[in-house]
Amino acid sequence: MTSGTPVARGLVFILQTGEIVVDWGEGRVQDILTGDFFEFKETDYGGAVTDSDLERLKDLGRVVSYTNRLVYLRPLPEPPRPTIE
Repeated sequence: MTSGTPVARGLVFILQTGEIVVDWGEGRVQDILTGDFFEFKETDYGGAVTDSDLERLKDLGRVVSYTNRLVYLRPLPEPPRPTIE
């Protein structure tokens, strides 16, 4: 059994600026390498992630493994949450 958090491969893609991100919905993506969150618009989409992109992230320790349908990610930082005042 593969460890890591499974994410549909279609939700992992490259922005026009070159970051490889995972789409968490609601207009927010997260950079897999840095853990940073970004607002996302459809015009920011740069292309589908390739096996060589995922191999590089695997070598860097951010991806555990992948298939043609799923990407298994190492834990990423949680999104910022509003505080109660």
